[in-house]
Amino acid sequence: MGSPFEDAVRCANTLLYADIRGIDSHGVSNMMRFYIDGIQSGGINPAPSWTIVRDSEATATIDCDRGLGLTIGPIAMDLAIEKAQKCGIGSVVATNGRHFGAAAFHAHRAVEHDMIGIAMTVGGLQVAPTFASKALVGLNPLGVAAPSNKEAPFVFDASMSSVAGNKIRLARRLGVNVLPGWIGTADGVPIMEEQPVPDDFVMLPTGGTREIGSHKGYSLAMMVDILSGVLSGSGPGFATRQGVSHHFLAYRVDAFTELDVFKNDMDSYLETIRTCPPAPGNDRVLYAGLQAHETEIKRRSEGIPYHPEVIEWFHGLLPELGIPDPLPVL
Repeated sequence: MGSPFEDAVRCANTLLYADIRGIDSHGVSNMMRFYIDGIQSGGINPAPSWTIVRDSEATATIDCDRGLGLTIGPIAMDLAIEKAQKCGIGSVVATNGRHFGAAAFHAHRAVEHDMIGIAMTVGGLQVAPTFASKALVGLNPLGVAAPSNKEAPFVFDASMSSVAGNKIRLARRLGVNVLPGWIGTADGVPIMEEQPVPDDFVMLPTGGTREIGSHKGYSLAMMVDILSGVLSGSGPGFATRQGVSHHFLAYRVDAFTELDVFKNDMDSYLETIRTCPPAPGNDRVLYAGLQAHETEIKRRSEGIPYHPEVIEWFHGLLPELGIPDPLPVL
C-alpha cells in the first residue's frame, strides 16, 4: 500500500507484539482494518517524510508527516534511548502523527537496553470528563516498562478510559455486551448495567463514576494530553492543530543508581507481589506485564489464535490489494 519495506516491518512488529502478548485489541485482528481504511482515505501517509524539527542533547520534537506511530514510534523511542545513553534521560515528543498501537511496545523497547521506558499518546476525543455532557479528552494510553533480572519485567499499558476504545469496537464486531461503567450515554450519563454497544455513546474515564475515582482517571488523561499534544506544540486534543501527538521517554538506570541494585530490587518487589497470598475467591496476585509475559511464552510455542472472522476478512482483503493469499482456508 505504498509503505517502504522497513516501515512495513516496523508496523508488523508492533502489531505482532500485541498479538503475541495477548493484547488482542491492538493486534492484527482489530487494528489492520482501521489502518487500511486510513491509508485508502488519505488520512494516513504510508510513506511519511518525518523530520526532527527541534533537537537538543536530551530532547527532540518530531513531525511525523501524518505517518503511523507504528512506524515512527519505534524510531522516536530509539532516539530517546540514544539520548538517554548520553544524558541519562531522553525525551522525544512527536506531532502530526497517527495511531501508534500498543503503548507497551514502545515502552518495552527501553527494557532491552536496561532502561525504564515510558510512552504515551493522545488517543482521539472519546472520553467525557466527570460530570461532563460530552467527550473532551482522549483515551490517552500510557505505557511504562522497567527491567528486572529473574522476574518478568513490569510492563504497564492502559488507556485513561474505563477500557480501551478498541475493546468497545471489538465487542460490537463480535456481538458481545459491554459491562457496567465502561461507557456512558451520548450526553455523558454513566451506563451501569450490562448491555449491547449502543449506536451513540461516550467513553467513561478510568473509574467510571465520581464515587470510584473517575475524576482521577480523566485528570490523568489530561496529563497525557499536556505532555504529548500541548508540549509538542499541537495543542490539546479537542483543538489539535496537527493530528495525533506522542511522547517517548527513556531513563538510563545507572545514571541514577547501580543497575544491579535496581534490577535486584525490582525482582524482590515483583516476586513479593506475585507470591502474596490471594484474597478469598481469587487464584493469585498479578502485576502489570506478568500475564502478558506468560501469554507470550504460550503463543510462541503454540501459535497465535485468531478468530475465524479475522481469517475470512484477510481472505477477502488480499485479492483487493493484489497480494497473494498464503493463509489456509478454514
